[in-house]
Amino acid sequence: MSHEAGILLGLFVIFVAAQLGAEIAQRLKLPGVVGEIAAGCVVGPSVLGWVQISEPLGVLAEIGAVLLLFSVGLETRLDDLKKVGRIATLVGVCGVALPFALGAAWAKASGFDTPNALFVAATFVATSAGITARVLQELGVLTRLESRIIMGAAVIDDILAMLLLGLVTGLQGGGGIDPVHLLLVLAQAVGFIVLIAVGGTQLMRHSSELLEAPVNPLSPLTLSLALCLGLAAAAAYLGLAAIIGAFLAGMAVAETRQRHVLERQLRPIAALLVPFFFVVTGANVRLSELASLEALTTLLVVTVLAVVSKLVGCGAGAWSLGARPALLVGVGMVPRGEVGIIIASLGKEAGVFTDTMYAVIVAMSLLTSVMAPPMLRVLLRERPS
Repeated sequence: MSHEAGILLGLFVIFVAAQLGAEIAQRLKLPGVVGEIAAGCVVGPSVLGWVQISEPLGVLAEIGAVLLLFSVGLETRLDDLKKVGRIATLVGVCGVALPFALGAAWAKASGFDTPNALFVAATFVATSAGITARVLQELGVLTRLESRIIMGAAVIDDILAMLLLGLVTGLQGGGGIDPVHLLLVLAQAVGFIVLIAVGGTQLMRHSSELLEAPVNPLSPLTLSLALCLGLAAAAAYLGLAAIIGAFLAGMAVAETRQRHVLERQLRPIAALLVPFFFVVTGANVRLSELASLEALTTLLVVTVLAVVSKLVGCGAGAWSLGARPALLVGVGMVPRGEVGIIIASLGKEAGVFTDTMYAVIVAMSLLTSVMAPPMLRVLLRERPS
């Protein structure tokens, strides 16, 4: 078989496996991403060995991750963040601070040096707004106060996670914690994010017509994708994660009047490319690394820390609503989902995570994504709207 035929066969196997895995997961009332990652574990070297991760597949997976974060940013608007109010902001900040602190403390106690411990801590932080939103939408409760707080806090959570990711990525290879280097990295990350998130969004808000200036009827989409790739490259050039630039590009484009059209046009492109990221992620997991008692114990500890830190941190932020609404908000913020998995993949590429630690972090992200939806359904159904 020629090299080209081998690559095409691999793409075919991965894409079909992703569709089958997502279909099975959704029929089981689980997030589709869980099925896609499970499919990657099955077709990858750990089980069937039908797919071997090559450089072309890795590049395609990276493009999928960039598109995924661009689409997340496209659903995030500055005005929406302003409307969610003080409680959602408090929930978002507490939901980042406590998981990050507990994650860093656990990683340091486990033997990681400080820069790598901070990278581990970053995987504890982000909430998957997509998974929670799907459950809330299915139950028809998106208009409830708790639901609005969860969604607003999840957006703030993700933005803070992007900032932290920029910081910890910039610290890699820095030879330890140098206060000057730390301040430089922090200023660089904050400056880039603020410049695009504030300046870029304002510019796009008043320049929507420029997207339609070319004669190509698809110019809003093509120019938006060009902005996505350009900011992703700029973020990587600055030593930050490329997905940060993609997320900020989505936030900027979300301010244009073509936003909803772009969301519809982007869906088929994302449907083709994003599954490659999740299947390749699953294929990179060596299930044998989780076969030992030590690995399973680590997975249990990491998962408990991930769940408890969100429940306590986010619940404390929403405590003024009462105990039960605070619990509901905390549960809604538990899923790590795709963002935690993306950070885990970056950690593996940077050499921060061993195969075992990578498998543990991905498994934790999956477990938190699986356990939260049924808990949300129980809490929401027991209390009438």
